[in-house]
Amino acid sequence: MEFTAKQIAQFVQGTIEGDENASVHTFSKIEEGTAGSISFLANPKYIHYLYDTKSTIVLVDSQISIDRPVAPTLIRVDNARDCVARLLQLYEAAKPKKHGIDPLAFVSPKAKIGKDVYVGAFAYIADGVTIGDGSQIYPNVTIMDNATLGDNCLIYPQVSIYHDCKLGNNVTIHSGSVIGADGFGFAPNAQTGQYDKIPQIGIVTIEDNVEIGANTCIDRSTMGSTFVRKGVKLDNLVQIAHNTDIGENTVMSAQVGVAGSTKVGQWCMFGGQVGVSGHITIGDKVLLGAQSGAPSSLKSNQTLIGTPPMPQFAYFKSQALFQRLPEIYKQLNALQKEVEELKKKS
Repeated sequence: MEFTAKQIAQFVQGTIEGDENASVHTFSKIEEGTAGSISFLANPKYIHYLYDTKSTIVLVDSQISIDRPVAPTLIRVDNARDCVARLLQLYEAAKPKKHGIDPLAFVSPKAKIGKDVYVGAFAYIADGVTIGDGSQIYPNVTIMDNATLGDNCLIYPQVSIYHDCKLGNNVTIHSGSVIGADGFGFAPNAQTGQYDKIPQIGIVTIEDNVEIGANTCIDRSTMGSTFVRKGVKLDNLVQIAHNTDIGENTVMSAQVGVAGSTKVGQWCMFGGQVGVSGHITIGDKVLLGAQSGAPSSLKSNQTLIGTPPMPQFAYFKSQALFQRLPEIYKQLNALQKEVEELKKKS
């Protein structure tokens, strides 16, 4: 599918410099540009690539100055990154969707399958499952009894959705993720000297417009439901424990772990490998830097880093002092010896 510079400029509300009829059919990085591709330039430090790129069209931030002629057609915009994101969404939406049930898939006659649904080879759809219109179930997906999926869900290969779990509309789950495995519930038994398993009889509820990365696990609750609210985005390898409640539009990077019965507010952002203790509350718009640990509740509207989390400036000052501890320790020992000698003399 091809788009001309004129069509793209109208879509992103940009200004053309060059041939308005230049056409593209794919995307490329500016340093790897090829004929027929569109690239972008948002950072002036990369401007040298613009003079050599083979890209046909380049989106350029309006404030970037160009001091010599260039071969590509330019489209000047206020924010090239945002415009590329919008174009990529348009490009993705234009791709044709798969339809129909592969003859190698198993779909229970007791399942309810909506219109224009795709079910790939070796997928397993159990009794009582409901799948909404336009959803895409890729090969080797397992959806267990009485699970519910809304419209336009995209479930990639090797995903497992356990029994009774509920997914809203426009939910994307990437390969290898597990929705609704048992929460980690065990109680020590003094009589037997073993751990007794606590049955996890709840479910997982995932609301609309959620995206879940590869190999992420969201555990079912002991009772009631584990909740992932509207608009949440989870990266790969994230662990959400039982009975947690992840607030709307919260984003978590890779290897974040949230322990059980914790409530996370709206519009939070957690960097990679953040750990959150159980049975606490994280307020709205809390930003936690990578590898931070939250052992206790946090109030809203904070940017924190470290374990326990502290404001960024205080954290960096503490780290600077930490690196000097060996030197400070030697100075302290020397001072202590001087004080002892002065005491002896007095």
